Amino acid sequence: MIKKLNKIEKLIAELCPEGVEFKELGEVLDYEQPTSYIVSSTRYSNEFITPVLTAGQSFILGYTNENTGIYEASKSIPVIIFDDFTTSFHWVVFDFKVKSSAMKMIRPKQGVDIDFRFVYFAMRCIGYKPQDHARHWISKYSKIKIPIPHIDIQKEIVKILDNFTELEAELEAELEARKKQYEYYRDELLAFGDDEVEWENIENLLTDKFWIMPATPKFDVDGDIPYITSKNIRGKNIYFEKVKYISNSDYLKLSKNRPIKKDDILISMIGTIGEVAQVKKTDLPFYGQNMYLIRLDQRLVNISYFLYYFDSKNIKRHFNSIKNSSSQGYLKAKDIETLKIPIPYKNGKPDLEKQKEIVKTLDKFDALVNDISIGLPAELKARRKQYEYYREKLLTFKELEK
Repeated sequence: MIKKLNKIEKLIAELCPEGVEFKELGEVLDYEQPTSYIVSSTRYSNEFITPVLTAGQSFILGYTNENTGIYEASKSIPVIIFDDFTTSFHWVVFDFKVKSSAMKMIRPKQGVDIDFRFVYFAMRCIGYKPQDHARHWISKYSKIKIPIPHIDIQKEIVKILDNFTELEAELEAELEARKKQYEYYRDELLAFGDDEVEWENIENLLTDKFWIMPATPKFDVDGDIPYITSKNIRGKNIYFEKVKYISNSDYLKLSKNRPIKKDDILISMIGTIGEVAQVKKTDLPFYGQNMYLIRLDQRLVNISYFLYYFDSKNIKRHFNSIKNSSSQGYLKAKDIETLKIPIPYKNGKPDLEKQKEIVKTLDKFDALVNDISIGLPAELKARRKQYEYYREKLLTFKELEK
C-alpha cells in the first residue's frame, strides 16, 4: 500500500503541482428522472428476472416480470441511483426498474474528462446530511464541489479503492455463506419428531400478555423516555435509533397499568410484522406502539430458546402468509397466541436442560456470524475502516488557486 501511495503522490507532484481544480457535481454529472422506469406491480418473486431498486438501504426490493420500461446499465455503462430525499446512493451495473419517483439516475456529462467511478468514490466522502424533507439533488447536492485531478490520477485512485471493495465483497460473500450455514443448523436443531416434543400454543406458555398500542402521545424534544415502534424491533433486539421522546409524566401515565418489565417479549404487529425482541434491563425505561407483549412462564420455556424459534425463517414465512391485507399488513393477538411451538419434554415435563443445550449451540453459531468482535464480522469491520481511511486520504487534495 505504501508503494501505491508513493506512486499517487508522485503523479500529483508531476501533474498537479499547484493543486487540483474543484468542480460542482452538476458540472460533471447529468441526471435523469425515473418516471419511465417505475414498476407497475409490487408482486415480486425470486422467480422473476428484473430487480426493482431503491436508492435507500434496502437496495433490491424484489424481482418483477415486467419487461418494458427497464433502465439499462452494465459494467461498461454504469449508473448511480440517487435518493433525492435522503441523498443515499448506489453504484449499479445491471438492468433494473425502480420503486418510486423519489430517485434520480446519474451518469457523466458528455465530453467531460472524468472517471465516473472516481466521482462515485468522491461522493462517498461527502458528509452532507439532509435537514429537511425536500428534494436535494438540484437545489443543494449537485452544487457540492469535489476535486477533479488529472485523469491519470483518477484512474490510479480508482484501482486502489476498487481493490479494497473487491476484498470487502469477498468477505461479505463468505459471511453470507456462514449465515446460511448457521440458519441451516438452526433449523435442523429446531426440527423435532413428534415423539420428542409437545407442540404447545404460545398462550399456554404465558403468565401475562397485552397489546402495547396506546394513543400516540405528544412528543417532547426535551423528553427523556424513548418511544419505539415496530420498526425498532429486529433480530431479537430493540434498537433505539431514530426514535422520538416523550416526557416522564406521559410515560408514567401510559405505563401505570401495564408496565414493561425485564425479560418481557415484544412482537411487532403492524407494518414490520413478526419481529421479536427480549426486553433487557438496559432497555428500561421506554414505551412504544403497535406491539404485542408476552411474559413467558420460565418454568416451561427458556427465553432464548423461544427467541431462536420465533426468529426463524419458518415463523416469518408463516406470518407473511397469514397477515391481514392492508396498506401495511398486520397481525392479530390470536395469530400469536394460537401459534404452536415445539417444547422438548422429558419424563412428562418440559425439558429445560435440552432447551439450554440447543441455545448454547446456537449462541456459538450466532456469535460467529453476528459478533463484530470476533471472526469474520471483526475482519470485515476492520477492512471497512481501512477502506474508509484510505479513501479519505486518497481523495484529499489541495485546491488550485484561481
